[in-house]
Amino acid sequence: MDPISEYQKWKQQGESLRAQAKQAMEGRFRDLLTEAAGIAQEYHRDFGAALKPPASITAFRYKTAAHQKAKKGAAAPAGPTKAAHAPDPRIAGLQKRRAQIQKKLEAAKSAGKPTKNLEDQLYEVEDDLRLAGQAA
Repeated sequence: MDPISEYQKWKQQGESLRAQAKQAMEGRFRDLLTEAAGIAQEYHRDFGAALKPPASITAFRYKTAAHQKAKKGAAAPAGPTKAAHAPDPRIAGLQKRRAQIQKKLEAAKSAGKPTKNLEDQLYEVEDDLRLAGQAA
């Protein structure tokens, strides 16, 4: 076999391997992003806060899938029996956050510092708690 045909064969195999690697990397990337979005959603649901990506990542957004909303609604009838045994982690997280804000608010008042932002934060958390209580 002459060197030119060997080179062309090698080049064709390389292109095929390159295309396979590209597809595999794209699939893995999508799988990892989907998993990361799921973890971020679960963290937000359980702890009431958003996970922050590393500094080298400037943006990370996701949409809640329609089937997840339907799935969540379908599971609602079983929720009240479970809630009687274990407190909702989202509500516990909101209560903890409310306590922290109240501490900061009292400290700011005693130091004579402005309290408007803290009062607004407290109102938002208490509103979230009211909504969570209605949903449960």
